[in-house]
Amino acid sequence: MIIETERLILRPFQEGDEADLYEYLREPAVNCFANMKLNSPDEAQAGIKERIEKAECCFAVTLKTTGKVIGEIEAFPESSEPDGGKDSPCDTFSPCWMLNAEYQGKGYAYEAACAFFDYLFRQKGARRIYAYTEDNNLRSQHLCEKLGMRREGLFIEYVSFIKNPDGTPHYENTIQYAILKKEWLAHTASA
Repeated sequence: MIIETERLILRPFQEGDEADLYEYLREPAVNCFANMKLNSPDEAQAGIKERIEKAECCFAVTLKTTGKVIGEIEAFPESSEPDGGKDSPCDTFSPCWMLNAEYQGKGYAYEAACAFFDYLFRQKGARRIYAYTEDNNLRSQHLCEKLGMRREGLFIEYVSFIKNPDGTPHYENTIQYAILKKEWLAHTASA
């Protein structure tokens, strides 16, 4: 699957994307991606293989003009029913997006996320999309709001991605945003 926007192409990762992946994951911009940090080009090679296996819902965000991978966006279906049995619908998605720091602030994240949300709602059967962001990640919060997502809650000391200098977990406050398909359709119709 390939998704095209005005300036971007969202496509599955492929061999040859290692250098671009390593460029933005050798020093992840926010703590929630600390566990994705790549320490070498060899780790980037392994990272590409992992992403290729998840091709249906994991996309490289590439510049249309050059083909350079400037980030990624992914989401996988989750059951919306408490028991999550094999017959329960998997109509809920929680996307994860990240962009190379050199390409932030240019509208690429919004352009990619908007196209990706449209794909999830219109082609993957999404009923609900929710996203988590740290309370100090103002760019991600702004992106969620620009996408028409509503703030659903603030979780105090919700999760730890990194350690404090003394080795104890550094717990972060997390904000949850969400949007329903009917809200997305209304949001995009008015845009």
